[in-house]
This record gives sequence, C-alpha cells and structure tokens, in this order.
Amino acid sequence: MIRIEAIVGQGDVKAINDGLKRIHVGGITIMKVRGRGKNINPKIHASKGTEMFTPEFNDKFVIQVIVEEKNEDEVIHIIKDNAKIGKIFISQITRAVDIASGEENERAI
Repeated sequence: MIRIEAIVGQGDVKAINDGLKRIHVGGITIMKVRGRGKNINPKIHASKGTEMFTPEFNDKFVIQVIVEEKNEDEVIHIIKDNAKIGKIFISQITRAVDIASGEENERAI
C-alpha cells in the first residue's frame, strides 16, 4: 500500500476527486492548508486605498489517498492531468487497520 499526497490549488480539487471516483478509489482526505512555494505570490490590495502587499502564504489543498501499489501510476496520472500546479509525494504504508471491522491492509482500504 502507498500513500499519495498532492498539494494543489483550490480549483483543482473537484476534478481530481471526480477522476479518483471513476477509478473507484475508496477514500480521500482533503485538508485546506496555507503555505508558500518557490514562486513569488502576486500583490493584492491591502485595503480600500492604493496600498499593495505581497502575502507570505496562499491557500492550498492537500489531497491524501491510500491505494494499492498497482494503482499508483493511475492515481498520479489523474492528479497530474487535473492539477495546474503543485507537488505529489508518495510514501510506503506498512500496515492499515479498519477500526470498525478489524480488517487489515488492502481489505481495510
């Protein structure tokens, strides 16, 4: 099993979710976070006047899914096709346990 985490913009979340539903990914976790990347953020108006400032952090979303290794490339492909910017991180999961049923590993996801 692997965990795939993607940091994407708000406008990309729905399309990625719809794509993951089509391939029957059972669960998805989405978290709204604030962060900064390597690019400089655009300036915005500070108030009603003409004062401008560059925000340090922007809103981003972290999409997290746990899938079997055989689905890794397909999930990454869906995220890449539906996101304009961001990063994807993949990590190994050694064990998963469903609290309600007690099932483990692939049957738990």
